[in-house]
Amino acid sequence: MAPISQSTAMFIAANVFGIIFIGFGINAILRPIEALTFFEFDVPTLPAERKVVESLSIVYGVRDIFMGVAINIVACYGQRKAAGWILIAASAVAFADGVVCWMHGKGEWNHWGYAPMLTMVGSVLVGVLDKE
Repeated sequence: MAPISQSTAMFIAANVFGIIFIGFGINAILRPIEALTFFEFDVPTLPAERKVVESLSIVYGVRDIFMGVAINIVACYGQRKAAGWILIAASAVAFADGVVCWMHGKGEWNHWGYAPMLTMVGSVLVGVLDKE
């Protein structure tokens, strides 16, 4: 029997996470103010501040697209350990996003809710549950 890290389900899960990140990134680029809803930040009213937030949201979107594409590429090529480590790194990003929200008083669980799932799937792909 093949190790669980070689499971098709784990590669599908990795690809799903990659697609979700790409979707979040596209949303942040095309609808920067709406992307703030995941952070529960207040939308600035002054035009100069709003422009800065919109620009930073685009940067955030590009970051998310990069993470999603990186996950999908390595998963599609069957590089389970690389996919696993990228998912674990992405979980750290989600955790950090949650910490920033927590420091602002709300929105942390929009990030902390999925960070453990990334860590778990990544850990399985790295091979922590494989019997060798």
